[in-house]
Amino acid sequence: MNINQEQLLIFKTVIETGSFSAAARVLGKVPSAVSMSIANLEIDLDLKLFDRIGREPKATAQAMILYEKTEQLLVEINQWKQHAHALSSGLESSLNIVVVTELLYTKWTDYVVLLEQKFPSLQINIFTAPQEDALKMLMNKTAQLAMMFEREVLESREQFVELSVENLVPVVSKTHPLASLDVIRFEDILKCRQIVVASRDKSIKPELLYSKNYWRTDNHHSACMMMLKNLGWGILPAEMFDENPHLQKKLKVLHLSDFTPKFEYYVDLVWSRESDLGLAARFLIDHIRNQRIHTK
Repeated sequence: MNINQEQLLIFKTVIETGSFSAAARVLGKVPSAVSMSIANLEIDLDLKLFDRIGREPKATAQAMILYEKTEQLLVEINQWKQHAHALSSGLESSLNIVVVTELLYTKWTDYVVLLEQKFPSLQINIFTAPQEDALKMLMNKTAQLAMMFEREVLESREQFVELSVENLVPVVSKTHPLASLDVIRFEDILKCRQIVVASRDKSIKPELLYSKNYWRTDNHHSACMMMLKNLGWGILPAEMFDENPHLQKKLKVLHLSDFTPKFEYYVDLVWSRESDLGLAARFLIDHIRNQRIHTK
């Protein structure tokens, strides 16, 4: 059996127009070519598709069953061709993006939507991880791109373009002893247990760690739940409170007397110099670079 896309298109058009001659006009062919294509298709399928009684062919019950599948099959063939063309142009078979957990409340999905619109056949996989783990995923090529906070020391293999600025704030449950203090000094928070979002690898020192007594978790959702249970204070994304009035009622931003209780961080799109980036990853990098140029 050797059925091609043109045969399927002719078969579909004959059924929709009701005749070989009408299908020929729609397709820009002579009626004999349409008739011969249908005859060859019947031979390949070993199936009668049209009753040729009277002036116009009449589709058989078997033909109508196949017709229901034809439209989707033609769409899938076109998608397959488009995807093959994209792959030949350098499109990666899949793109893995890791988003640092504290950034889940930002507009990172806008970039995923952009990629989907530009490359609809691309498989995109999104991972979330603490800052340190996200960088490890880039370096071991588990992920091709990462949306993460600025780093104090750049790894020699990493390259980045700046995305935005985000704020983190120190918070505690409103029923925690720290919340009752009128003046909170730096040494006050050092004495209390800190809930810190950190790598699963305990050999890596967490960022934004202040207290000697601390518990670790790998995401800010679980950190928030522990803070709500009075298990410690911690640092969470300010945007998390802007979008959740429930948290505003139960958590208090710590106003420290010794320094401004707001940690302003630049957010970067990061990749490894050693990774062979595909078409989609390069497109996103260039898009963000162009955005920066036009917003300056």
